[in-house]
Amino acid sequence: MLKFFATKLFSLSVTFIIITIISFGIIHLAPGSPAQMGALNPQISQAQIDKINRLYGLNQPIFKQYINWMKNLARADFGVSLVDGRSASKKIFERIPITVTINLLSMLLILAVGIPIGILMAVNESKLIDKLLTFLVFIGYATPGFWLALLLMILLGVNLHILPIAGLHSIGADKFSALGYLTDEAKHLILPIFVSAFGGLAGISRYVRGEMITEFSKGYIRYLDARGMRKSFIIRHAARNSLLPIITILGLSVPGLIGGSVIFETIFAIPGMGQLFYQSAMARDYPVILGILVIGAILTLLGNLIADIAYGLADPRIRTESTD
Repeated sequence: MLKFFATKLFSLSVTFIIITIISFGIIHLAPGSPAQMGALNPQISQAQIDKINRLYGLNQPIFKQYINWMKNLARADFGVSLVDGRSASKKIFERIPITVTINLLSMLLILAVGIPIGILMAVNESKLIDKLLTFLVFIGYATPGFWLALLLMILLGVNLHILPIAGLHSIGADKFSALGYLTDEAKHLILPIFVSAFGGLAGISRYVRGEMITEFSKGYIRYLDARGMRKSFIIRHAARNSLLPIITILGLSVPGLIGGSVIFETIFAIPGMGQLFYQSAMARDYPVILGILVIGAILTLLGNLIADIAYGLADPRIRTESTD
């Protein structure tokens, strides 16, 4: 198991270096820079633009900028924000808790709802309920998250006044009791969490359905059925084996959740990492953008590592194949 872990860790380390190179290059190849954004101000002179470039090292060759950035990154220093001069690390870590909270709750919602739906579809294969749920699932696949968010905001927020549509707290929430404060925050998180989880529900349910149907066709299931075992007993055994690959799917779903944060946090005005990423991209704030990309890459690779280890523990054949 130690060799398996070391192999995975080395592979992810190489992947991380490649991600940093690609991210750094793409950001600097994109049109516009912090100094050029300032050039939109008619009162700024070329001398001031050159001074900004020298101050932040933007006039250096890109490979030298990358090396300097990696040296700082090795010390867990993302640099200084080019917008307000604050530490990029502090700006990012102030926003991480809410983004991680929303993504974790979204993941729990996906598992709690998507897996039972997938099992129900498989058990009733080709029946009316399976066809109905399949139709609804495909609607989930086809529905853009931003469009769904806007519809729910109009319906539940503007027209029905059931849920708040922006921010984390209502005006004057700091004067609420502790319970009232938490209740107010929970109401503000309902729509973002649902929108974040909506696409994942469709994906996980279809995946579980396919795995369950494959499991039902195996010999040991037919043997249990021939022995007269209860249907619930057979479903439980089939589900236990078919859900094993879900471990890998969970690791691969991390990038989608993090990427989706940019959309729904911007739409719902949630002060999280996704909203900060969008604002920083518009301002060409390189240190903050790269810091968020690095954290996203680390979380994604960490999720994949945990999934690989868990899968290796559950199936010893995976460990053997990976170390041969």
